[in-house]
Amino acid sequence: MKIPVASLLPDEISGSVRLRHKYQGTQIFKWVQSGTLKFQDMTNLSKVLRRTLNEKLYISSKLEDTLTDSDGTVKLKIKLEDASFIETVLLTDRNGRKTACLSTQAGCGMGCTFCRTGKMGLKRNLKSYEIVEQMLLLVSGYGRITNMVFMGMGEPLENPENLRKAIEVFHHTDGGGISLRRITVSTCGIVPKIYDMAENGPHIRIALSLITADPVLRSLLVPVNRRYPLKSVKDALLYYQEKTGKRITLEIVLLKGVNDRAEDMERLLKFIPPLKVVVNIIPWNPAEDIRFNEPSPSGVLRFKNMLVKAGVAVTERYRRGRGINGACGQLCVIDPVLK
Repeated sequence: MKIPVASLLPDEISGSVRLRHKYQGTQIFKWVQSGTLKFQDMTNLSKVLRRTLNEKLYISSKLEDTLTDSDGTVKLKIKLEDASFIETVLLTDRNGRKTACLSTQAGCGMGCTFCRTGKMGLKRNLKSYEIVEQMLLLVSGYGRITNMVFMGMGEPLENPENLRKAIEVFHHTDGGGISLRRITVSTCGIVPKIYDMAENGPHIRIALSLITADPVLRSLLVPVNRRYPLKSVKDALLYYQEKTGKRITLEIVLLKGVNDRAEDMERLLKFIPPLKVVVNIIPWNPAEDIRFNEPSPSGVLRFKNMLVKAGVAVTERYRRGRGINGACGQLCVIDPVLK
């Protein structure tokens, strides 16, 4: 029976293939993590070893489709072994810096009312190798990637062990060697898992999909708030910050007339202290069959300026990938059988 190779570390590769020399496991790991998806292309390995690898190891995910937006954003549709589909996105900024936006679940069970992925429901957690394979498909087509955000399909902290193993692979010095400072996990606020990450790592950057600091409104927009109320989420974030020293990102998807009012701002400013935060403003991206309205540019600017005036660090999410439904909240693959 073949073994998925993508999330195997060098020693695990050596053990799986029963290699004679330990260094060969590192060689194979380097090839795989550099985006070489065919063993016959690993030219510093013997032909006999390459045949053995082909018999015992494999890449499980298949690239189904690629879409490229006019702004350079790339979205991959990926077919998994069980015929489920996921999407992953590559973002390139004005300076040429590449960021992979990876999925951790097929679909999502959080049910956030403004998010198209939530309309899929949760099909299943991704295996660690399926998370890594998204990166390998991106690297094989577009070269080295130095930053990653787990902001694709799914709630990352509902799949913590597979997330952990994938990050271990990405961070490994013989692979991509991606610094933990360049890895961000976005969460709706899964309180026990935030404490677990604080205690057991990895100590990556955490972005809370806050949306609003109004507990009643948040329960309507982000239903998990009923399970993990804002006070408990804030306590967990404070603990994480004390343990790691890392600043927390608060993500606010702005919905016109819903969470962009003066009272919303006041609640947000009361929620922040004593957290050390940066607020990431994300103008809502239209999604099929979801009845919200985009904020106007002047409305976004007003919200941003009020935060800046209050002394809060603010960033505004640049809208990339909207032309291919690859922007925040737009990822969705509907099973063609169910259409």
